[in-house]
Amino acid sequence: MAFPFVEENRLSRARLQAVTARLSEDDLALSTPYGWTIAGLLAHLAWWDQRVLVLLQRWKEKGVDESPVDSQAVNDALKPLCHAIEPRRAIALCLASAKAVDAELEIIGPDLVERIEATATQFRFNRALHRNDHLRDIEALLPSRGDSGGA
Repeated sequence: MAFPFVEENRLSRARLQAVTARLSEDDLALSTPYGWTIAGLLAHLAWWDQRVLVLLQRWKEKGVDESPVDSQAVNDALKPLCHAIEPRRAIALCLASAKAVDAELEIIGPDLVERIEATATQFRFNRALHRNDHLRDIEALLPSRGDSGGA
C-alpha cells in the first residue's frame, strides 16, 4: 500500500534537488527575515529528516515509543551549528537525508504507521510539508534569473 505522503515526499525531494542545483555561493549566504541563511536552512532540513529516519529505524527495531521534542528550542540550538556547516556540505547533507528518509517511508507498513499515529510524538510522515515551507522561503530570496524554475 502506497501512502499519499510517498509521492508528495518524492516531488518535494525533486524540487529540493532542482533548487539546490542552481544555488550560487552568494545565494547560499542570503538570509531570511527570521535570520537563517539558505545554507543554514538546508542543514536544518537535513537534521529534521535525519530525526525522522532515526526514529523510524529505532521504532522498527524496538517498538514505538514517545519521542517528544520542543521544536523551538531545538531550532534555536541548531541554528549556530547549521550556520557553521560549509554551505555545499549543507546541500549534500540535505539531499542525502531527504533521499534516505524518503526511502524508509516508501517501505513503511500500515501497522507501523498506526502505532506511530497512536502516540503523542510530533512526527511528520509527509516530509514535503516542511521541505516546501522552506523551499518557498528560499525561492523568495533568490534573485530572478529569467528562468521559469520554481514550483
